[in-house]
Amino acid sequence: MSVKKAYIGLDVHKDSIAVAIAPCSENNNEVRFYGNIANTSKQLTKLIKKLRETYQELEFVYEAGPCGYTIYRQLLQANEKCKVIAPSHVIKRPTDRIKNDHRDAVTLARLARIGELTAIWVPDAIHEAMRDLIRARHAANKDLKVARQRIQSFLLKYDKAYTGKAWTYRHRIWLANLQLEHEAQQMAFQSYLNAAEQALARREQLEAQMRELCPSWALAPLVEALQALKGVGLIIAITMIAELGDIRRFDNPKQLMAFLGLIPGEHSSGSRIRPRGITKTGNKFLRSLLYEAAWSYRQRAKIGAHTLTYRPAKLPQSIKDIAWKAQLRLRKRYKHLVEKGKKSQVAITAVARELIGFMWAIALQIPLTEQAIVK
Repeated sequence: MSVKKAYIGLDVHKDSIAVAIAPCSENNNEVRFYGNIANTSKQLTKLIKKLRETYQELEFVYEAGPCGYTIYRQLLQANEKCKVIAPSHVIKRPTDRIKNDHRDAVTLARLARIGELTAIWVPDAIHEAMRDLIRARHAANKDLKVARQRIQSFLLKYDKAYTGKAWTYRHRIWLANLQLEHEAQQMAFQSYLNAAEQALARREQLEAQMRELCPSWALAPLVEALQALKGVGLIIAITMIAELGDIRRFDNPKQLMAFLGLIPGEHSSGSRIRPRGITKTGNKFLRSLLYEAAWSYRQRAKIGAHTLTYRPAKLPQSIKDIAWKAQLRLRKRYKHLVEKGKKSQVAITAVARELIGFMWAIALQIPLTEQAIVK
């Protein structure tokens, strides 16, 4: 057996895996295409055994995609190193117009050998299951918005407008009692109403399941602690933790802000410095939730009846102090930016950026079990 290391690039698809090898050798810098194997556990095990005959140390890399983390977990179980790569960070030449599985595997192996790939954080199986539940709720919420938009567009065409607040109990009664001129119109309208009711029922069921399963989750203490912040309820808190995991894995809050795309961009050259808007990298869904929570800080800082009613009981005083400090800081921040003439959307973005920093500070106050910490 040769005592050397090799990087193995995997281009993963539903039925096949393209394999490329980049050995770490002073006399051999080539990247060799190994071939295609079936995407099965048996074939992957056979590949590991075959490569172990030549290389003492292996490190596998493949891009995150719809096939999930099954290969990653199988490789870890076989005591092999593996990294899942962010596809958006893979370096590509603008002039490269040829793309196939062969080249993708070779590119991954070559870039892994020179350290030019960015690995993503991989959740454990339980955490991934909670994330699936959160995303199912998000999908149901999107379906509900689409269904409601269809209803409003349909009624606008026939000049039927409700003067009060939309989608309240009274509005829904008004919709149920609405009579259209033709029977075909009434049937079409009723089908839209049924679709909205089904989407609403599905969202409510998923939210009930989230409330039921959250207490048994290892990261439940972190979810409860985040609810001390104004504007952060159970849905926002559990979604943030399900998508981000243990946010203490970030060394400082600036890394977390950059991860969510909330830091300012820049396009400078020479002595000319030109700032840009936020980078908008990372999870767009999480940014929208942060904006939703940040709008609460337009109001004066206070601990009202809603906070006292819905905030989890028995939170440590240190967490409550951080939450109050956040109210004072973020309310002042929003007011200062608006008085300077900034648009409210720009001010809210700044507030959302600092809000994630307070979330990070609260996370430091929560001791978690070893099962909750995924590295």
